[in-house]
Amino acid sequence: MDESTRYNLKRWKALVDSNALFTRPALSLDPASAREKLDPESRLGDVAGKDVLCLACGGGQQSAAFALQGANVTVFDLSPDQLQRDQEAAAHYGVEIQTRQGDMRDLSSFEESSFDIVYHAYSLGFVPDARAVFRQVARVTRSGGLYHFKCANPFVVGLTERAWNGEGYSLKHAYVDGAEVTYEDQDWVYDRSKIDAKIPPPREYRHTLSTLFSSLVELGFVVLHISDYSDFYPDPKAEPGTWDHFVSIAPPWLSFWTSYRPNIKQS
Repeated sequence: MDESTRYNLKRWKALVDSNALFTRPALSLDPASAREKLDPESRLGDVAGKDVLCLACGGGQQSAAFALQGANVTVFDLSPDQLQRDQEAAAHYGVEIQTRQGDMRDLSSFEESSFDIVYHAYSLGFVPDARAVFRQVARVTRSGGLYHFKCANPFVVGLTERAWNGEGYSLKHAYVDGAEVTYEDQDWVYDRSKIDAKIPPPREYRHTLSTLFSSLVELGFVVLHISDYSDFYPDPKAEPGTWDHFVSIAPPWLSFWTSYRPNIKQS
């Protein structure tokens, strides 16, 4: 277990204890809202009967949404506390899911070509080397299968509305692949008035666009779609120095949809 793993375990334990946003099971879904939660752009298709790996997706949100649509769901996550939330969600809906604890950089507990879909929550930046994760995903994804992940916009990782200088948002970190960036949690992540101890801040690693795209292509993934992840509400008329204004200037997240097609030769 390396230092980044120890840090992430400590942080996610604290986040679960504080009932942070990403640790709250989704307990009011039906099949229609589950589809919308997972796939607002209708890219997944029918998942009934598909073997789905919810990678680093602990928390009882994505797993429940897939299970409600008839998928065969396995959740793989570093945090045992987050996996417990998945079991709570499964019990709430009366569905079956499998949970397995581990590091996303090591999926050796799964056989090759085990999954039709790998659905990867926002977590890629928590490890220093994205390629290590992509190699593991390639091994366990069936040919023609889908790999979907969300990650930080590498140009602005670590930048927040607090960087407002009166004229704009100042970039502070060099654009270096694998560089470690630490910053403060947003106010909406958890209720600070209800916690007794300071939660360790996010620690992320920058993965440049060239690393992301080149690594995917070299491993046999075809990029189907990429978008500025839209789970925020930009407002260019908002007060400068607020979250709504900041995200209208600097989209903080990216969403990738890829297909694993190892037989396509790269030129």
